Amino acid sequence: MDAQTHEERFSRLAFELPPAPKPVAVYRPVVVTGNLAYISGHGPVRTDGSLIVGRVGGDLNLEEGYAAARQVGLALLATVRSHFGSLNAIGRVVKMLGMVNSAPEFYDHPKVINGCSELFAQVFGEEHGIGARSAVGMGPLPGNIAVEIEVIFELA
Repeated sequence: MDAQTHEERFSRLAFELPPAPKPVAVYRPVVVTGNLAYISGHGPVRTDGSLIVGRVGGDLNLEEGYAAARQVGLALLATVRSHFGSLNAIGRVVKMLGMVNSAPEFYDHPKVINGCSELFAQVFGEEHGIGARSAVGMGPLPGNIAVEIEVIFELA
């Protein structure tokens, strides 16, 4: 059994978190009700604050889309850490909705969203890091971002 905390696993992965994104419209980044934390949709924010933009299957290939989804996962983790003070506040991933800014003939949306899902499995462990999930293609996303993901976490 893995006795490491989420923070210890994340540290071992040596990823760098971007700044926690600030709301760009009228919403809260995190809403807690009961023991669930609803995290609003996040985009692929890099550590310098810039965004990964473009349509997957057009401007970006599958691997670039996967990397964008992983970057969204890092932005989500930045928000969790900013709001709760630690990734250890998370008990498990309950549900993820991944939206891919998709070219019309691109159909590998689940493979793109795996970038975030696999990151969460690494950080929270497979038992707690893999939840229910939807992965869909969309027309343009706000600001032409490549991927947007929202997630529901159960708190520890």
